[in-house]
Amino acid sequence: MEKTLIILKPDALQRSLVGEITSRLEKKGLKLIGVKMLRLDNAILQAHYAHIVDKPFYKGIEDFMKSSPVVVMAWQGFECTESVRILVGATNPREAASGSVRGDLAIGQGRNLIHASDSKESGEKEIARFFEKSEIFEYEKLEYEHIYEPYERK
Repeated sequence: MEKTLIILKPDALQRSLVGEITSRLEKKGLKLIGVKMLRLDNAILQAHYAHIVDKPFYKGIEDFMKSSPVVVMAWQGFECTESVRILVGATNPREAASGSVRGDLAIGQGRNLIHASDSKESGEKEIARFFEKSEIFEYEKLEYEHIYEPYERK
């Protein structure tokens, strides 16, 4: 099954939205396989945002992401990266669909509550960046037989 990373950003934590967002992912039928709270440092932020580290707005993102602890979570499910991206909504909350996390709960583009991996490959790399192998849990989720077709559970 596919795995993906979620980071609940400082605004999600400060606005007490961790439970609301986690609940939406659980209700979708995804399996939580790793979770922890941490403070991000320059090294991990520069690795995570390597694609924009040379942009003029990067320093603001770095400062924001260090302003409060974050919650990082690893999730698993059949083709879950795309499902999570739809559930999270467009990067700019003012363009995000109603019903999505950002569409319902955020308004400012720079304070959009959540990071979600943008591909299966990114999900694997990002999970490895934030979690040790021993922090990722494999277990049987009994409700899967009621959520997925047999071929989707492999």
